[in-house]
Amino acid sequence: MTRDEFNSFCAGLPASTNVVQWGNASVWKVGGKIFAICSSWGSEGEQRVNFKCSDMAYSMLIQEEGIVPAPYLARAKWVRVEDPDALSKEDCCAYIKAAHAIITAKLTRKQRQDLGLAQTS
Repeated sequence: MTRDEFNSFCAGLPASTNVVQWGNASVWKVGGKIFAICSSWGSEGEQRVNFKCSDMAYSMLIQEEGIVPAPYLARAKWVRVEDPDALSKEDCCAYIKAAHAIITAKLTRKQRQDLGLAQTS
């Protein structure tokens, strides 16, 4: 998944916002909380996608070649896709959509209401 594809997909998620920070990383948030990051690494500016995931998804994904615990965020169950071939674009999008849902569920009822997001139980 390219950075442009990443940004385009994240922009389509409800109430998502984007900031560029941390040395040109594209940081996507919902309700002010981060759910996905695309950053450049190395001298060639290779793109790395990072996202929050469920406990089960985290356990499965870090077993895959080319996917590692995200530096500084692994304790919160974040992964980094280091090899662009490690996940198909469709799978990457599905995980990012799930990350958005995980973070949305952690928002208060009022925050979700203010953002126009569906109530979760």
